[in-house]
Formats: sequence, C-alpha cells, structure tokens
Amino acid sequence: MQILVTGGTGLLGNTILRTLAEQRSGDLLTALVRRQPRQPIFDGVDVKLVEADLADPSTYQALDETIAAADVVIHSAAMIHIGWRLLEESMAVNRDGTAAIVESCLHHGKPLVHIGTVDTLALGTRRAPANETTPVAANGNKTPCSYVVSKRAGLEVVRRAVVRGLRCVVAHPGFMLGPWDWKPSSGRMIAEVARQWTPVAPSGGCSVCDSRDVAQGTIAAMDGLIDGRIESGREFILAGENWTYFELWREIAERTGTGKPIMPAGPGQLWLAEVVSGLIANFREKEGDFNTAALELASLWHWYDSSRARSELGYRWRDPHRTLDDAVQWVQTRLPELTQPTNSATF
Repeated sequence: MQILVTGGTGLLGNTILRTLAEQRSGDLLTALVRRQPRQPIFDGVDVKLVEADLADPSTYQALDETIAAADVVIHSAAMIHIGWRLLEESMAVNRDGTAAIVESCLHHGKPLVHIGTVDTLALGTRRAPANETTPVAANGNKTPCSYVVSKRAGLEVVRRAVVRGLRCVVAHPGFMLGPWDWKPSSGRMIAEVARQWTPVAPSGGCSVCDSRDVAQGTIAAMDGLIDGRIESGREFILAGENWTYFELWREIAERTGTGKPIMPAGPGQLWLAEVVSGLIANFREKEGDFNTAALELASLWHWYDSSRARSELGYRWRDPHRTLDDAVQWVQTRLPELTQPTNSATF
C-alpha cells in the first residue's frame, strides 16, 4: 500500500512515518514537505519526499498528482500559531490547503485520515472531561486565536466533504509530547521550562499524550476506514492523562533540573501577564509565544475522554512520566541550544 503523509517534518507526521516504516515494511511511504528538509529528520526512514506548499496554490498540481498515486492520505500538516496574528496565513494552510487535499481525494476516490485537534472541540471541566459529542459551547468557549479558528474552519471543510462522499476519519490529538519534535512544537514548552525558573505555571490543564501512541491510534483509524470497520465521518479523540499545567511544568522541571513552579497563576497574575504580553506585542513586529491568546488558552481546561478510541481503535497511552522522560531527553540531546539556562526567572 502506498501511503501519503502530509506534514512529515512535524512531530506527529514524522512519528507516523517512523512507526509505519518500523512496523509495515511492505508499505511505500511518501511525505509531503514544503522544501527539502535538513538532515537528520528522515534518517532511518525509507520515504519519498514530494515538495508542495499548502499555502501556495501554484504547487497544488504536484499535490494532486501525488494524491492520485497514493492509496490513502494522512493529512497531518498544519500551521500552529497560538496568537491573534497570522490568521490569514493560518487559514491558507489549515483551511485552504485542507480543502485542496479534500477535493483531490474526492476526485481520485482516495480515503483520507484528517488530523484535527482537541482545540476544535468543546472544553472539558475538572469533573467532566469532554468527548466527541460534548456540545462545543457546553463549558465555555475556546480562545478564538488563529490556530483554533483556522483548524475549526478546516474541520468544517472535511465534514462537508464527507456529506459529499469523501471517505474520511478524523483524529483529534491531545497535548502531544515525544521524540522527533524537530521544529519543535510542544517541545517548546520543555525548552521554556528548562531555560529558566518560572515560579508561576498556567492555571488550566491539558490532556498529555505521547506522539507515538497517537501515531498508533491514527494508523488504527486508517486501517479501520480502509477495511470498513470504521464508518466514514467518524471522529476520535486521541488524548491521554488529564493533568494541570502546574503538574506538567513541575514534572518537566524535575527532569531538566530547573526550579519547579510553586503555584498556578491566579486571576491577578493572569491579568498582569496579559497586560505585559500585550505591551510587548505592541512593540514587536512578530508576535511571540508569550501573548494574550496563548495565556488565555492556557488558563482553560483542555481535559478529554478518549473512551471511543479505546473501544473502537484499541487506543492506549503510556504513563505520561515515561513520555516526559523520553521527550525531555530527546530535546536536550537533539536540540541542546534550546534548553540552555538563562540564569533568570520569569514571573
């Protein structure tokens, strides 16, 4: 079987390719990349690289030809910007690029596994984690940052295409950590905690999962779609252990040797941080990771229930302590420049 994976240089896409290469030697793997990547992102993986940019319609012919040659497509590519800016750029990738893939899959009759995100779904609560059927506004609204808005728009493109006959399943990962986070994505949190002591952690929570387990769940969803066990349009949350950010940051700090946070942020501290980050953004041309949208999102409860995936896909997740052991070691070994301490504190 020939499998096309978009976003092959990202954390999940790269992990999916490595998992397929390790477990299914008979499959032919193709990865869609914007440009030829630096080594060693694909070291040890027998994969054909095809260049196409989801934000550039002039490359869509190459994309369409690649989809036509594949047996199944796993669409993992996304632009992840947790902020108020770059909405147009996020839409170009997460909505318009997804639409191009969907239309090509419809035209050529190819099944699609779409990688969504729990950020497009309802919030959970400390007492009741959300699942795939929880009404979106049941527990308040997600911060409408560029990532959330554009990924929701892309998901709606997929849902409408299913009505038109697209064979598709959707996987919604939780907060993934793990090796092979080259960019990095969630590994930036590890880097931030490693660089300096942060006495106050975000006040919300997330569902911590291992990118390797999410890759296995994604492959199980693909197989189920192809052999007919999973109906088209089915969506699955692939999350893990529901932790507060305070818990998560303390666990990271224990592994990096940095001082542990001493408390989660209260309303006053959150307000002050939002004011400061807003002032910083006003003087910067580029919006950084420390911005009001990111702070608001981190104050919410991203707690999820993966029971459907456990039951229908056999999805399982490992102990998050093991995930953190591997993720922190990988970042420190492969991206050491990101974890050098600054001998300062961030409040």
